[in-house]
Amino acid sequence: MADGRLADPPPAPGRGRLREELEFGDEEYAPRLRLSRRGIVVLGAFGAAVIGVLAWLVFLSPVLDVRSVAVQGASDDRLTAEQVRAAIGELGDGPLARVDLDEVTRRVRAIPRVAGAEVWRGWPHTLQVKITQRRAVAAVKGEDGRFTQVDADGVSFATESAAPAGVPVVELRLSQPALDSATVIGRSQLVQGAVTVAAGLPAEVQQRAGAVLVHSYDDIQLQLSGGATVRWGSPEQTDRKARLLVALLHQKGTNFDVSAPEAPAVSG
Repeated sequence: MADGRLADPPPAPGRGRLREELEFGDEEYAPRLRLSRRGIVVLGAFGAAVIGVLAWLVFLSPVLDVRSVAVQGASDDRLTAEQVRAAIGELGDGPLARVDLDEVTRRVRAIPRVAGAEVWRGWPHTLQVKITQRRAVAAVKGEDGRFTQVDADGVSFATESAAPAGVPVVELRLSQPALDSATVIGRSQLVQGAVTVAAGLPAEVQQRAGAVLVHSYDDIQLQLSGGATVRWGSPEQTDRKARLLVALLHQKGTNFDVSAPEAPAVSG
């Protein structure tokens, strides 16, 4: 070279091509998978066959049949798991995927002692049922001497020869004015008022309440264990009266009056 520097050696054969491949990749040489029209048809038919087999296994075959009905929430002998299963009946047979959950729920909720129910599939073979039992807050004594259990919503769900333990008994001992106004305030309304009072009692009071006596709509009386009585008045302001009664029970006395919440009283 004229300036005394050595010239760069010429590139080796193929080196330029190798550099381009390293920089730009060999995308243009990557093989491409192409399916023929016949291949697409075959692949689609295979996929449909797989889906069909799975659908048959789930919905039609006995492979995923219901083998058991698991019942939660049946806590005593008055409402047993067997009673729930009997109510479900034939709906609990066959493939689990085909069970009509809404209809099963409807049948279970139709059981008088059931307040609510949830039903779901427990794969692969179990129908799951969770129930909430009705709890009696009062037992209404009928003219025949039998006792009808009523829950906090006023729903009558069982009639037996004896009242459940720890549940106040509602008795209608109507005064003459109440009898004279029966066309205005009927028996059902009087019973509902007494049930409202019983449902609103705190647990510590409810356990002591042996009876809820109804003389009229505005004259309801509680009989407590130990001989104490509570003049309740009407079912109005039940929550407020209940709080007052809890406070009054700490005082000595046998007669408690919360019929006028503004002026509660203790005597005896």
